[in-house]
Amino acid sequence: MKKLIVVLIMLTVGTNYAQTLQGSITDTNQHPLENVYVYNHTSKVHSHTTMDGRFSLEHTHTGDSITANLLGFKTVNIIVSPEAFQEGLNITMASKLLSLDELIITKDIDPMHHISQIDIETSPVNSSQEILRKVPGLFIGQHAGGGKAEQIFLRGFDIDHGTDINLSVDGMPINMVSHAHGQGYSDLHFMIPETLEIIDFGKGPYYAERGDFATAGYVAFSTKDDLEQSSINLTYGQFNTVRTLGMFKLTSQESNDQAYMAIEYLATDGPFHSPQNFNRLNALGKYTANLRDGNNISLGVSHFTSRWDASGQIPQRAVDQGIIDRFGAIDDTEGGTTSRSNVNVQYKGIADQDTKLSANVFYSRYTFELYSNFTFFLEDPINGDQIKQAETRDILGFNAQVQHNTQWSNMDLKLNGGAGLRHDMSNQNELTHTKNRKEVLQYMQLGDINQTQLYAFANAELSLGKFKLVPALRLDYFNFMYIDALADSYATLDETKAILSPKFNVFYTANERLQWFVKSGVGFHSNDARVVVQQEGKEILPKAYGVDVGTIWKPWSKMVVHSALWYLYLQQEFVYVGDAGIVEPSGKTQRYGLDLGLRYQLNDWLYLNSDATFTHARSLDAPNNADYIPLAPSTTLTAGLSINNYKQFSGGINLRYLKDRPANEDNSIIAEGYVVTDASLSYTFGKIQVGLIIENLFDVDWNETQFATESRLFDEASPVEEIHFTPGTPFFAKGTVSYRF
Repeated sequence: MKKLIVVLIMLTVGTNYAQTLQGSITDTNQHPLENVYVYNHTSKVHSHTTMDGRFSLEHTHTGDSITANLLGFKTVNIIVSPEAFQEGLNITMASKLLSLDELIITKDIDPMHHISQIDIETSPVNSSQEILRKVPGLFIGQHAGGGKAEQIFLRGFDIDHGTDINLSVDGMPINMVSHAHGQGYSDLHFMIPETLEIIDFGKGPYYAERGDFATAGYVAFSTKDDLEQSSINLTYGQFNTVRTLGMFKLTSQESNDQAYMAIEYLATDGPFHSPQNFNRLNALGKYTANLRDGNNISLGVSHFTSRWDASGQIPQRAVDQGIIDRFGAIDDTEGGTTSRSNVNVQYKGIADQDTKLSANVFYSRYTFELYSNFTFFLEDPINGDQIKQAETRDILGFNAQVQHNTQWSNMDLKLNGGAGLRHDMSNQNELTHTKNRKEVLQYMQLGDINQTQLYAFANAELSLGKFKLVPALRLDYFNFMYIDALADSYATLDETKAILSPKFNVFYTANERLQWFVKSGVGFHSNDARVVVQQEGKEILPKAYGVDVGTIWKPWSKMVVHSALWYLYLQQEFVYVGDAGIVEPSGKTQRYGLDLGLRYQLNDWLYLNSDATFTHARSLDAPNNADYIPLAPSTTLTAGLSINNYKQFSGGINLRYLKDRPANEDNSIIAEGYVVTDASLSYTFGKIQVGLIIENLFDVDWNETQFATESRLFDEASPVEEIHFTPGTPFFAKGTVSYRF
């Protein structure tokens, strides 16, 4: 009886002295961590950290066991001390490799974002070509040496170099509006792949913070704020290929601020008979100052320059007739030079525990000069059809966002809004008929372009039990100006246009393993300023209407399956063909399809990933037998198996498959599909890592890019329309060695 009384007294006293524990959680760089799950094992009470990393845990006693969990960070276990109630419990969480079994599907996180991070960590990006391939279902192709931007394919689009995908890095736009080579031209080669921290992406026109070009989707890159350690890397391979990379941490581990710089040099001749003489130099410096209360400001400065020669796209008949082989050239005077310098200032701040701010201000200086010959002697049987496209561009602008968490009718409400400006000044935007890169035969287009875009958006995330409703609205305003240097008299041609884009997304989180979603929205892609002023502003911002219905499912703790049925309708596909300086309106189009993805972590060191897409793409204004959309992929598949630090070994094998697809409107010319397999393996001992990378492991003949083109060779009496292609890389081995310090 006495023992029972003592127990009751102790329970009563414990209950009377139960308190609310206040605390904060940051990462090792003292950045606040949001949505950390804080759990009291004794009282079974839990809480989550707010934007500023703070939490409040009720019914807590001295001696209770507390656990803090967040995906991508090591779990922290703490026994509550008496001092914690007086001083607050401050917890620091260290990052670690992500693992699928830690992924808990909730309304507050984007599971695909975390899956993409696992993809990066299990199979790191070590070339600029691999950057975009991290987006499920996205394919790329290079068709002019190593210096020209890659051709992009996604969701039944031949996006060319960026017409229907919105690309950015650290808030800076990558897409070039009214570019000399085509609308939306996106050259990612100024990015050093090892400096990437996050690859955020979304498919469809459903995201209010993404505007121009975000019809098929968007990809937003973020660079690292800091390096764990410095490193030097050397790669050498076939075709006189060499790459050096230096990444240097400039601040100590104890410093409150972070700074680093990275320098990359790449050179290769490629597998072609006419050497590419390609070289590229990249330099990046970034400094981040951590201010009080979780605020920070960073300065990023980068410079990129590149030059190359190219063998161009060759006609299939020239190979069939034995005039050249797959790696020969009809005109090997193609090639070019380009450069880009960037300055970007970013701010991230916490106004209070419910309000978060972010902003960036950027400036870019860009130059471009490209020589191409797609038709050989079709237009000029004496001098050939070589063209030059060139421009010098300045880009400046800013982006600002505010996010606020609040309550509305006892429901969680997250408000997000933003605004921004982008101004492009493209001087001496040129299309010229040339000979042997030296002689100017005819100016076809020449002028100065000024283009301004202002935007504002707002969206809300309203939680209703297991549902989350996300309505959003975006407004874009454009001013287009063009001064034609070839006109008989001086005149400034200008037009203005505004467009309103509503979005509405619904998420239903059934449990920690299953989420359904319906996404819908209106997007657009802008047209070249020269087209806009010619058409006097009519039909220059064609809308895209889209809807996705899908699910993310964890059937087992280490497996994630995601799928989506989708539909996309475009009002008009005006295509500016920079190679000819003309506009090709292709009318209304529709695309629908199925995306499937699988991620399976067999154990701590073995990881499987696979993505497949099935697409039906057709023009709505064309007759049934001529309604194919040229080069639209119908079926794609990627699959990979990665080893991560198994007895000091890392590596993997990756396969990509692209099915045959129509190259013209009536499907009479076929762009052949391919299956290509790449492999890599590395071994780490101490601070040194050695590795081997093999592209096209089985040495298959494949065409990286293909076009249905009408051309004429020098001795031909009449032109021929057929497939012109750039051959894909044959078996290509590279050895690497790196040293970390």
